[in-house]
Amino acid sequence: MNRRIFLSTSAAATAAAAFGTNASAATQDAAAGRPFALDYAPHFGMFGNHAGNDPIEELRFMHAQGFRSMEDNGMSGRSVDEQERIGKEMERLGMRMGVFVGAPGVAFGNNGLAAGRKDTREQFLAEIKNALEVQKRVNAKWCTIVPGELDHRLEMGYQTANVVDILRRGAELCEKTGLIMVLEPLNPWRDHPGMFLSKIPQAFEICRAVDSPSCKILFDIYHQQISEGNLIPNIDKAWSEIAYFQIGDNPGRNEPTTGEIHYGNVFRHIKAKGYTGVLGMEHGNSKDGKEGELAVIAAYRATDPPTA
Repeated sequence: MNRRIFLSTSAAATAAAAFGTNASAATQDAAAGRPFALDYAPHFGMFGNHAGNDPIEELRFMHAQGFRSMEDNGMSGRSVDEQERIGKEMERLGMRMGVFVGAPGVAFGNNGLAAGRKDTREQFLAEIKNALEVQKRVNAKWCTIVPGELDHRLEMGYQTANVVDILRRGAELCEKTGLIMVLEPLNPWRDHPGMFLSKIPQAFEICRAVDSPSCKILFDIYHQQISEGNLIPNIDKAWSEIAYFQIGDNPGRNEPTTGEIHYGNVFRHIKAKGYTGVLGMEHGNSKDGKEGELAVIAAYRATDPPTA
């Protein structure tokens, strides 16, 4: 059953009330389905109260609200049939696939790339080969790479060399199809203590050492606000190696306008620099139910930069 879901005027007004007059007008644009100035990518489950459990119906809902991309961390864990079904619908809607996790087996636990273990290196390369198959089914361009945990018995320089070496091997595979591994630094203070990669300058150094178009940075604004702040200057310094952004306000890791980050300014800066990639909405909804889903859309309408 094909159905297109739009926000009603009254529902849009309710959702926008928390964001003031400008957001109210912007949310009316959401009801009309106008595309956003930047290419924000929701994830499955974000609009489940409106669209239900079928990912195809949720894609249609996303598109109807103006979103032109979708990201799914767990895409590689879906069945081949479901991947192909999602890929075909995204192609029909003219939507881009955002990131999926390219090497989940090395991301967490005592199995990271920094230690340089032979079994971990082999697992990483096998998962990258699988990611290349996922890429074909959903027409993906980016996959997230988290190098895993620190090795507390090894000097940092040796750990960095181990990570650079295996990423070069992965990049050689990815370059053949144009897939881009995007390295994601994770904050050590709130969510992920003990990880090898935590800051943007560190990711920048590694990408420069790997020296491949298939190894770049995923700049997660939520994580970096916690790890180091100084968001706009760090975006500028690392710009040549940034291929993807993710979004989440702090504290709470919910939609923009719910925390301390001035997303209006950050989004305007990213747009002014000419960014045409995807910005993944890797966050929760600050409110439950349909009201919370409408609030997410209203928040993006309120902070999306002007088109002119």
